[in-house]
Amino acid sequence: MIAGHINTASIDVLRDTIFRIDPIYIIFTVVVIIIILFLTTTAARIVDSALQIYIPRFTARVEVKMDQTMQLMIRRLVSASIYAVGIMLVILQIPQLHSLAMAMLAGAGIASLAIGFAAKDSLSNLTSGIFIAIFQPIRVGDRVDFRGDYGKIEDLTLRHIVIRTWDNRRIVVPNSIVSNDPIINWTIKDPEIAWPVDFMIAAALDIDQARAIILDEASRHPLVLKDRKNVVLLTEAKEAKYNLRLFMRVPSRSIAYRTGCEIREAVEKRFALEKISISK
Repeated sequence: MIAGHINTASIDVLRDTIFRIDPIYIIFTVVVIIIILFLTTTAARIVDSALQIYIPRFTARVEVKMDQTMQLMIRRLVSASIYAVGIMLVILQIPQLHSLAMAMLAGAGIASLAIGFAAKDSLSNLTSGIFIAIFQPIRVGDRVDFRGDYGKIEDLTLRHIVIRTWDNRRIVVPNSIVSNDPIINWTIKDPEIAWPVDFMIAAALDIDQARAIILDEASRHPLVLKDRKNVVLLTEAKEAKYNLRLFMRVPSRSIAYRTGCEIREAVEKRFALEKISISK
């Protein structure tokens, strides 16, 4: 009897709930939400396109220096603000979420704290992205080394950066990781670098001759800077293995590796002609 009574009561509650549903109101609410989402997306796209055109014009007119990274971050912040307003308007269309919307607008309360805790990683990325845009340790277009990969900063968003590597891979790195991990920026100031190239020989008697050949081939390469001094240092001498390291000056990191490979090939050929024994 009790089980039957409970089942009957549940059915009655369910029936009353269904009868209270106003299909016209639901359809109207869904249509309004779709319109809000459409207008939000359209507004964000239009404003972003306008900022892309008018920010450079404004900065040129008032003679304010603002690079591509800062302009991009301003556009992303404005777009994020538009989407946030759109989301709030959608929430306001659902009566059950009014209290949540009011708490978010007030910026206080347990709900806000819970949401903030749940989204702490996203907030960390957002904060780091803003700091990156302001202090600019990296910028769009910079050449960097990150965790063993070399590439170009292709994009910088409020959440992450995109590094396009030399072999055309895209590495997506959250901004909070970029802020905490060391990253080598080859273009932040002077792009010119000293690039090392190692050569192993087997006899100590060949050191001076090998050094002369290495310096000669480095000076012949068209991409090695002629007004900078190249040096060859003995960096290792162990078990009949002698490592000679060339430090050559090149205009940028982007050409350093290929230049080093070409010099190494030319030197190895000269070693063979001059009978210099190469360590295995």
